[in-house]
Amino acid sequence: MPQSTQESRPLITPVRVVIAFCLIAPFVAMLWVGSYAKADPAFIGIPFFYWYQMLWVLISTALTMLAYKLWQHDQRTARKAGASK
Repeated sequence: MPQSTQESRPLITPVRVVIAFCLIAPFVAMLWVGSYAKADPAFIGIPFFYWYQMLWVLISTALTMLAYKLWQHDQRTARKAGASK
């Protein structure tokens, strides 16, 4: 069998696990309705059910932005590793 001189990068890396977590967490939080289907505690008169979902809009934006930045970094690292071979 011929041996390959190129080392292949692993498909699952710690950075990619963090990216996956950042992208999956909002879905899990929103699909688990039983965890936030209540009125209390209210925040400035808004029931918990509504402000919790609006808070996740902001959290989801931040997590998606973080995932994008991590993906860019991962791709730059892969290109540099490929160019140095």
